[in-house]
Amino acid sequence: MKERITICFAHVAYQLRERFLERDLGIASFQVRSLDELERRIGEADALAVSGLWRDSLLQHAHKLRFIQSVSAGVDQFGSHALEARGIRLASGQGANECAVAEHAMALILALARRLPEARDNQARRYWRGMVGEIACREDELSGKTLLIVGFGRIGQRLAKLAKAFDLRVLGIRRNPSAGGEGAHAIYGIDRLPGLLPQADLVALTCPLTPETQGLMGSAEFRAMKPSALFVNVARGRCVQEIALIEALSEGCIAGAGLDCFSDEPLAQTSCLWGFANVLITPHTAGETRRYEDNVLDILMENLGRLWAGKLPLKNQIV
Repeated sequence: MKERITICFAHVAYQLRERFLERDLGIASFQVRSLDELERRIGEADALAVSGLWRDSLLQHAHKLRFIQSVSAGVDQFGSHALEARGIRLASGQGANECAVAEHAMALILALARRLPEARDNQARRYWRGMVGEIACREDELSGKTLLIVGFGRIGQRLAKLAKAFDLRVLGIRRNPSAGGEGAHAIYGIDRLPGLLPQADLVALTCPLTPETQGLMGSAEFRAMKPSALFVNVARGRCVQEIALIEALSEGCIAGAGLDCFSDEPLAQTSCLWGFANVLITPHTAGETRRYEDNVLDILMENLGRLWAGKLPLKNQIV
């Protein structure tokens, strides 16, 4: 059956097809780099590996399509009901970048605590900063602090493992706290968020975007945090009410933020977030890794194997 299918790899940058061809599987494939090109050629595809280029309007041209492998863990761009109505299976790329995202979150925490953005700015100016008398303006250490991880799935648990190496006390929040998870001193339901925020020195979002998590962090939540606390978001931009975040930073409700995702991307040049010295911005690169293509292809091929064998559910099946 594999000899009769064609896979379309649709991504603006990733070298998915190049890595796929190195596997020498004898499966027909092609690659597109833009939405216009995908719209023109999607009718040729039986299977599609895609993420940011997807639009539900493409379905009207996708006459052969039977399976979509999301290149990313997030699948909020896909209309599951529309796919189900057409008999198209969808699986997420969950797990392909869990190590990278967790490490990125830890890097943001360390960079903010050790004031690395300031050091880089000083380096660019060839300025040697002297000793700092004001305690709140010094670098800080993580040992003994409390990290609250909101979203205790694979990424959250991986972050917890890294955090414990720095002697952090880890609290986790997940939709079903009875499911447990490795690395946390305690796990709570999302309803406990307001009471846990005042306890945390560090708050990291690693949750998926769902109706429950959309706008999760707003004015009340930021005001509940310690003024000395740091906030990190490697989840989805729309989990945060950006106006409330900007107000919290402007008013000193929190000490700083490490942000990898935003409500609208790319982040507008006019956004106030660019101007905060205590904000570290990365352009939605938390999931980037040199292993990414191969990790996604492993999931894709496992799922195609299950489809050919008639074995369901798929790995990370959504539809």
